[in-house]
Amino acid sequence: MEIQLTAKQLKITDAIRDYVNEKMERAQKYFEHIVWGQAFIFIEKRAHKCEMLIHAPGQTFRALAEAADLYSAVDLASAKMDAQLKKFKEKTRTRNKGRSGKAAELTSGGEPAFEPAVPAVQFSVVRQRVVPMSAGEAVQEMERLGHSFRLFQDRDSKQIQLVFRRDDESYAVVQPVKKSAR
Repeated sequence: MEIQLTAKQLKITDAIRDYVNEKMERAQKYFEHIVWGQAFIFIEKRAHKCEMLIHAPGQTFRALAEAADLYSAVDLASAKMDAQLKKFKEKTRTRNKGRSGKAAELTSGGEPAFEPAVPAVQFSVVRQRVVPMSAGEAVQEMERLGHSFRLFQDRDSKQIQLVFRRDDESYAVVQPVKKSAR
């Protein structure tokens, strides 16, 4: 997690930076995919204040604390942040449990609650590393592995692309494009 530390009315020392980083990195025990964090420490009159922001995918958490000294303010903000993260994680966990419980109740009557219109299809998951290469190299790798497609990162554009073999034994490359705004 990338952490940005900003101070107003005081100088950031290595000790302060390490302390704030340690406190903010504790948030990773609740979420593994935290994008980045920000900490603002400042002094207003005689009060030390600390504001922490954590940006996770689809969610931003904020905690503000005030204390007589800087380390206490960081501790209080960290505690508030931990409480918010824990509450959010518990809420999502119970929400997900509720959904699986309702689905189990619907199917427990002996008959399936949902009859698919399409017959069930068996899928196999293909996991492969996405490495930078050209389309020609992707075709060679695909043939070497005996697959009918290959996902790769184009060396020039740095974009994820897919090469596949058509029915007429030619090859095609799928390049994703963003939907244009109307």
